[in-house]
Amino acid sequence: MGPLSGLTILEMAGLGPCPFAGQMFADLGADVIVIDRSSGNDHSADVNRRGKRSIGIDLKSRRGRAIMLRLAGKADALIEGFRPGVMERLRLGPQDLAAANPRLVYGRMTGWGQDGPLAQRAGHDITYLAVTGALHAMGERGHPPVPPLNLVADYGGGAMFLLAGVLAALIARGQSGRGQTVDAAMVDGAPAMMALVHSLLANGIWTRKRGDNLLDGAAPFYRCYRTRDSKFVAVGALEPQFFAILAEITGIDPEYKSKQMDKRGWPKMARALAGAFLQRTRDEWAKTFENTDGCVAPVLDFDEAAAFGHNCERSVFHQIGGVMQAAPAPRFSQSQCVLPRSGGKSGGDSEAVLLECEFSPNEIENLRADGTLT
Repeated sequence: MGPLSGLTILEMAGLGPCPFAGQMFADLGADVIVIDRSSGNDHSADVNRRGKRSIGIDLKSRRGRAIMLRLAGKADALIEGFRPGVMERLRLGPQDLAAANPRLVYGRMTGWGQDGPLAQRAGHDITYLAVTGALHAMGERGHPPVPPLNLVADYGGGAMFLLAGVLAALIARGQSGRGQTVDAAMVDGAPAMMALVHSLLANGIWTRKRGDNLLDGAAPFYRCYRTRDSKFVAVGALEPQFFAILAEITGIDPEYKSKQMDKRGWPKMARALAGAFLQRTRDEWAKTFENTDGCVAPVLDFDEAAAFGHNCERSVFHQIGGVMQAAPAPRFSQSQCVLPRSGGKSGGDSEAVLLECEFSPNEIENLRADGTLT
């Protein structure tokens, strides 16, 4: 049983970080019930839907709202990712559901937060990174910033902070007996993850120039290099003892070992390493560094990553319903997180969910007949 077994989480169907947070809850053993607006859509290839159940409800109807109040009365938490005010207009906001269940934790996932002058503005991962300083630091010197997929704001600063916030509120509920609202905003979470950079800035170790710092690709020992077969290796030999191994194996001038942190020599050092890595293929270099602490790894594509020896040994990836995806993480010494089933169809669990909420078969049939169950 997963460590969150016994928890019931309601997830308002949406896109991006909220569904990923719901996936994490489900992966860790919670019973996650997605509230869909319509039924019948197939989610078997949607990894964020794995391990979840679904009920399709017309939330604008009187009886649909009554179902939501019943569900909330038995749930531990609800998570939603709408613009501020959407749930209130449905009369399903935090105060509405607290009346049905004072112990309910209400998790709200947005880009801008629940208040502030931009709260009602649209945006995406790149938008929130842009205004928090994070995007400015990403990319090569003299080139535009490069968005890091949508991992940093959507999932790092968004979903993970929503997850942590809801779990913290559940722990607090154990002491107070009361639920509360969690305002998880990407413009809060993304800069929170920049703590190290802010510290380095304060200590004069980081500059405000892109491509000029230890971890942004400027350092020759923390970047990627092209190999003879036009593939790439990733180099992360930050510590002197690891850099010494890198220098020895690549055969660059031993003098670089004593001048590793001298930024004046970084361009020349980078050219030396670039020339060295062009002498062999990616996989040849991977084999050479395999049993060393030189901190050099092959840059793998998605299929190669799934077949990589270490990942296979730890069963990092699995085929679930024909879709390659990562196993639940993290791992626990006692609680067992099982491989989840693929996502089903929207509304596919409506009857089972309602039966658990003590609706009778006749009531369920009437709700289907009048369109409350979509």
